[in-house]
Amino acid sequence: MTQLTIEIPETAFAAFKQTPVEFVCSMKITALVKWYEDGKISQSKAAEIAGISRQEFLEHLYEYKVSPYQLTPEELINEVG
Repeated sequence: MTQLTIEIPETAFAAFKQTPVEFVCSMKITALVKWYEDGKISQSKAAEIAGISRQEFLEHLYEYKVSPYQLTPEELINEVG
C-alpha cells in the first residue's frame, strides 16, 4: 500500500468538526463518490479503495445524493426497451 502525505491547515479540522483521522476518511470517501459520479471508478473499486463494503459505499452515494446507476437515460431506455 502506498502512503501519501498532504499538508492541511489545523483550522480545516475545526471547520468540519472532525479529528484529523475523521477528516482524512471523509475526504477519501468524498473523492471516491465524486470519481464514481464522473464514471471514473466502479462501486466495487471505490469500496475497495475506501476499505469498506460495497453496501457501505452505496450508503455514502445515498448520503451524497448520487445515483448508484451509471447509465445515461438513453442507455437505460436501450436496456429496458
